[in-house]
Amino acid sequence: MTSFAIGGQSSGDFRETSGRVQLFHVGTRNSVGILTADAFTQANPPVITLYPSTTLAGITKVGVLGGSIAFTRGAAGNNCHGGPVKSGGTYIDTIKPLGIYLNDSLGNAFENTPGVASGRGTYVCGNGSCVGVSIYETKYQIGGVPGNPITYAVGERVYASCNGLITKVLEDAYEYNVGGHGAIQWVTLMGIVKVAPDSNSSLLVIDVRV
Repeated sequence: MTSFAIGGQSSGDFRETSGRVQLFHVGTRNSVGILTADAFTQANPPVITLYPSTTLAGITKVGVLGGSIAFTRGAAGNNCHGGPVKSGGTYIDTIKPLGIYLNDSLGNAFENTPGVASGRGTYVCGNGSCVGVSIYETKYQIGGVPGNPITYAVGERVYASCNGLITKVLEDAYEYNVGGHGAIQWVTLMGIVKVAPDSNSSLLVIDVRV
């Protein structure tokens, strides 16, 4: 295996790179579920548009992105998943994070587009997975002072944000904002920060816990 440095640290367990995701160690690649129709058409960011992550700068592609969060979407059918949505301005209790998408639903230019061809979107999950993502929330959305920058540190807990990106801000988690929730016991722990973004690398590496 190739050993290389991220954020000033060396990794000897590098496996592969896929778009906006780097896999250092993988528990499960889940390819069983079916992508919802809006998984190919959603805007990025899809829910709160006032304070877009700086990691989305330059991304014009629609649909779920590699490195974003796969959510259950039972209203679309059994075994369906996609990005986050609101219904009538309300966060939905049945939408739960499942893992981190490995690929963009629409694929990349000059490459195979398995999501379009099969209707399936593989996501990474399972304890023991170590994943680096190049897209994540860089600004507070609801908690703290909305629009203020977020900084990450090793050991911090991270969650699935309202926009379906990794965030450390509990109040910005999708599940936290479902009516009647508003507490940590309702929120799925996505992982623990292993390597924080810094001046050497913008990659956020987490030990996956979902």
